[in-house]
Amino acid sequence: MNTLPPITVSTTDRDRLFALLDNFKGESDQIDYLYDELARAHIVEADAMTDDVVTLGSRLRFRNEATGKEHERVLTLPHEAQSVSDAISILTPAGAALLGLKVGDNIQWPLQGHFLRLRLLAVSRT
Repeated sequence: MNTLPPITVSTTDRDRLFALLDNFKGESDQIDYLYDELARAHIVEADAMTDDVVTLGSRLRFRNEATGKEHERVLTLPHEAQSVSDAISILTPAGAALLGLKVGDNIQWPLQGHFLRLRLLAVSRT
């Protein structure tokens, strides 16, 4: 049984993500997973977010637990990804999985018949 860690999402991010998802054209498992994540998220006002939680615009460092490889990226909306050199879109499996996690959390995210296993190592606001 895969237990998902609790996540926290700001009202601002929630509203931006619902606008994105509600206007998305086409089918995507990531869209369904993001709706599920938003449904289970603890929602707080943006000024109540702690600095160790991933939000849109956060610079984050995470490790792929299967490969041991570490990555540092900025979590963005898809249309913002082109203007940020090290962006990771919220519509990628890793981007969707990391939203709302707290430093030290790990998550197993469904990915084409297996799981992407990530651990959040650090977060900073850009």
